[in-house]
Amino acid sequence: MDVSLAHFLQQVLSNPALTVTTLLTLGVIFVNGWTDAPNAIATCVTTRCMRVRSAVIMAAIFNFLGVFIMTQLNASVASTISNMVDFGGDTNAALIALCAALFSIVVYSVGASLLGIPTSESHSLIAGLSGAAIAIQGGIGGINMGEWVKVLYGLVASLLFGFAVGWLVCKAVTLICAGMDRRRTNGFFTYAQIVGAAAMSFMHGAQDGQKFIGVLFLGMAFCNGQPSVTDVMIPVWLMILCSTIMGVGTSVGGERIIKSVGQDMVKLEKYQGFSADLSSALCLLVMTVLGIPVSTTHTKTSAIMGVGAVRRLSAINFGVVRDMMLTWVFTFPGCGLISFVMAKLFMVVF
Repeated sequence: MDVSLAHFLQQVLSNPALTVTTLLTLGVIFVNGWTDAPNAIATCVTTRCMRVRSAVIMAAIFNFLGVFIMTQLNASVASTISNMVDFGGDTNAALIALCAALFSIVVYSVGASLLGIPTSESHSLIAGLSGAAIAIQGGIGGINMGEWVKVLYGLVASLLFGFAVGWLVCKAVTLICAGMDRRRTNGFFTYAQIVGAAAMSFMHGAQDGQKFIGVLFLGMAFCNGQPSVTDVMIPVWLMILCSTIMGVGTSVGGERIIKSVGQDMVKLEKYQGFSADLSSALCLLVMTVLGIPVSTTHTKTSAIMGVGAVRRLSAINFGVVRDMMLTWVFTFPGCGLISFVMAKLFMVVF
C-alpha cells in the first residue's frame, strides 16, 4: 500500500469520495481543536495561573505535540478506530460509506445543537462508522466487537476512573500540604498547574487526534483497494497534517471558548485545578496506551467532580452527569441511524 504524500494528493484529486472524506475529516479535526481542546486548559485560566491568550497558544502547541509524538510512540487508539468496523471487500463502496459516516456526524451535530442535546465528537465518530458498516454489510457482521467493546470500557472509564483518580490525587495533595504555608503552596501550584494543563493538552491531542487519523488512514486504504489497515504503518506526514490542523483550530477559536467555559465552571483553587489536570491527563494516558477511545471532555469533567468531592459530596454536579448520560443515550443510536441511512443513500446515488 502506497502511503506517500504524493500518491495521497493524486488520489484526492482523482477520487471525489476521498476528497469529501478528507475535507470532512480535516474539518472535524479543526472544529475539535476549536471547541474541545480549550476545555483542557479551562481550569488553568479560571484559577488565574495563565492569561487566556498564553494558555491558548500553549494548548495549540501541546495539542500538536500530542498528536504527532503519541501517534509515533503508540498508535493504539488510531488502530482501534481503524479496525473497529468492517466495510467489506468492495473498497469503492466502503469509501462511499465512510464518506456518508463523516457526513452524518455533521448532520447529527448540527441537529443536536439546535435541539439542545449534548454531543461528543468522539462518540459521534464511533456511532457514524458503526452505522455505515452495518449499512454496507447488511447487519452487525460489520462490527468488530473485539475492538468495539473498548468503546464500552471507555464510557465507564471516562466517568468512574476520572472521578476516582481525581478524588485520590486531590486527597493526596490535601494531606501532603496540610501543614504548609498557604502562600508558598499557591506559588508552587501556579506553576504546577501550568505543567498539568500542558499535559492535559498533550493527551487531548493524543486521544482525539488519533481517532481522526484512524479515519483518514482508513480512507487512504480503501482508495488503494485495501479493505483494512492491519499491519500498515501510519505515515509521518499524516500525523503532521492532522496535528497541525488541530493546533490551528485551537489557536483560532480557543480564546472565546476558554472565556465562556471559565465563567460557567465551578470556582477552583490552584491545588484543585492542578489535581484535576494531572488526574485527567493520567487517565487519558492509560486509556491511550491501552487503545481505548474516550471522551476527553467527559474524562476532564469527571476528574473535576472527583476533586470537588474531596471537600463535600454535594459538590458533585449531577446535572453534568445527566448530560453525559444523555450524550450516550442519544448519540450512539441517533448518529448511528443517520449514518446508516446516509450510507444506503450514498451507495444508491454514487
